[in-house]
Amino acid sequence: MTARLAHLRILEPHAGVDPCSTCEARAVSVCSAVPDGDLARLATIMVTTEVAAGQGFIDEGEPASCFFNVTVGTAKLFKLLPDGRRQITGFVGPGQFLGLAVSDTYAFSAEAIEHVRYCRFPRSALRTVLDDFPQMGKLLIEVASNELVAAQEQMLLLGRKTARERLASFLLAQSLQGMPCGHSRRRFRLPMTRVDIADYLGLTIETVSRTLTRLRAEGLIDIASQTGLEISPSGWKAWRAVCSEQRRRVCARPDSNRQGVSSGGF
Repeated sequence: MTARLAHLRILEPHAGVDPCSTCEARAVSVCSAVPDGDLARLATIMVTTEVAAGQGFIDEGEPASCFFNVTVGTAKLFKLLPDGRRQITGFVGPGQFLGLAVSDTYAFSAEAIEHVRYCRFPRSALRTVLDDFPQMGKLLIEVASNELVAAQEQMLLLGRKTARERLASFLLAQSLQGMPCGHSRRRFRLPMTRVDIADYLGLTIETVSRTLTRLRAEGLIDIASQTGLEISPSGWKAWRAVCSEQRRRVCARPDSNRQGVSSGGF
């Protein structure tokens, strides 16, 4: 284990309490495929771990020996270039499943934006469980499909959209996260910093700040708190066509009823 991953807190289950049966993220994760009566078996192969904000729990290039299921908090996924530059490739929250690597090593790093709790499953042990619960395997295929769609959306965002369009798409995506198809929310929480948003959108922090200021001055958004944002009624009306198209793409995904990516602070 690298020094960056050294400060992990492993939680011991309380006597007589099945952690899977009390997990609030179960309904929006692949674990929902396991019947209630078999949750104890799932609990025997996983380890629940907590990390503090700023701590990593997946290191790019390390052996991909485990899967991870986030149950509390928000984390960022990123890749590093040889010269130290970083590209954030996504944000994950409760219900997000990580580690579907196509090689023997992890293709990205993961770091907690805030307090994060996750379940860690050894690959070999989980494969055995998948043999007995094929529905769980089907959900994992849906997760992989969703990741492909997200990658295509990100290529479009980085390659063709203006700074304003990138930020608007990002905010609209956050309004859809964790919501049933056909629904969204005007007020939502953003736990990441502007630096994180800039890295994810391929912009400078100055551009992100200027664009947010313009959107706020135009009455399209309101920064309600340190980690909260609200899209105004006029902004909602202006972006309705874009939002409808984004909803259509999200609802077309196989796992559209599950919670999506989360994000973070101003």
